[in-house]
Amino acid sequence: MSVATKLSEPCVLLKLGEVVLKGGNRELFEQRLQANLRSALKPFGINVDLRQRHGVIVLLLPAGTSVEIAEQIAARVSDVMGLVWVHRAWRVPKDPDALVAAALELLEGREDVARKVSFAVRSRRRDKRFPLTSTEIDRLVGGIINDVHGLPVDLSTPELTVQIEVDRDEAFVFTGGLAGHGGLPVGISGRALVLMSGGIDSPVAAYRMMRRGLRVDFLHFSGIPFTGPESIYKAYGLVRELDRFQGNSRLYVVPFGKAQQSLKSSGEDRLLVVAQRRLMLKTAARVARRLRGKALITGDSLGQVSSQTLQNITALDDAVSMPILRPLIGMDKTEIIAEARRIRTLGISELPDQDCCTMLAPRRVETKAKIDDLRLIEKRLDADELASRLAGSVQEYHPVCG
Repeated sequence: MSVATKLSEPCVLLKLGEVVLKGGNRELFEQRLQANLRSALKPFGINVDLRQRHGVIVLLLPAGTSVEIAEQIAARVSDVMGLVWVHRAWRVPKDPDALVAAALELLEGREDVARKVSFAVRSRRRDKRFPLTSTEIDRLVGGIINDVHGLPVDLSTPELTVQIEVDRDEAFVFTGGLAGHGGLPVGISGRALVLMSGGIDSPVAAYRMMRRGLRVDFLHFSGIPFTGPESIYKAYGLVRELDRFQGNSRLYVVPFGKAQQSLKSSGEDRLLVVAQRRLMLKTAARVARRLRGKALITGDSLGQVSSQTLQNITALDDAVSMPILRPLIGMDKTEIIAEARRIRTLGISELPDQDCCTMLAPRRVETKAKIDDLRLIEKRLDADELASRLAGSVQEYHPVCG
């Protein structure tokens, strides 16, 4: 088959990150990653042949698949956790002449080539039986590109890099790529429940825990009936955006307004914010157990607001026996905002809404809440019974990404 025919059938090359370091458990991680990739590819409605290699997964696309579809597939799988690079590549025969022809055709008609940008060839020979070494491939292909296109060679900081990888059964030629998110495949670390506000922090916390292999569900506390539905719309939009990292996300909404009204009449104003957070955690723990979640996730950052002092965080931990994960605990607001912008949740988080937490905001919040005082408030309120009722009132949504 001619090289030109081969080039009419693009493929996608996926580079694994941390997964390759997992030793004896590596196969479990690879299987989970493959399952997540297949799930991400389902909406395309085409039969993709997924082949696992050492540190690499190759997505072989059906004959006749357009370059545009290949690029869409590459963009979609770049959001699957566990990958560090995604390359839309050309699959060619393991033959030096085929590598040269593929590289030349790949550069044909490119604007940067017309501008005579500097270039380099970087080769990797995974199959050591191939007759040329990596250095020899670089010299062969690079020399002919220089002769044909007249591009200057820059081995230190090239503007254009032609990459060649020689594998067991075939070779791949490509330029550029999409950076993946790294981390571990979603689901390999278990399941947890995110307390999802409408703010900037909790979506970033969710993203960071998905990146560590947790499949997450989302729980939002709405001020309904004393606020409008805007915060629910925001939570829905945020979960929909985050869904691209795991798929099949579920959002649960608790109507929390009447419980807040009860809290107002049960204790000192300065303790109300921490007491409310404890009630949310108690409710969330009940929902999480129902969903087989093993931990709660919050967007707390130490000292970011007055309710997130070390003593208050300790008081919150006392509310439930379930572990509370706080992936943002050591980050400052600037870092959190930068990450929210990168994962595309910042714009949604900044939309106006009526946050249920503002309904209880006193002029001054207790920074050194005492656990005994909080327990006394909860005793007056019968907080455990109230948390059970709240957990039973949740409404479920499925904000699947488009």
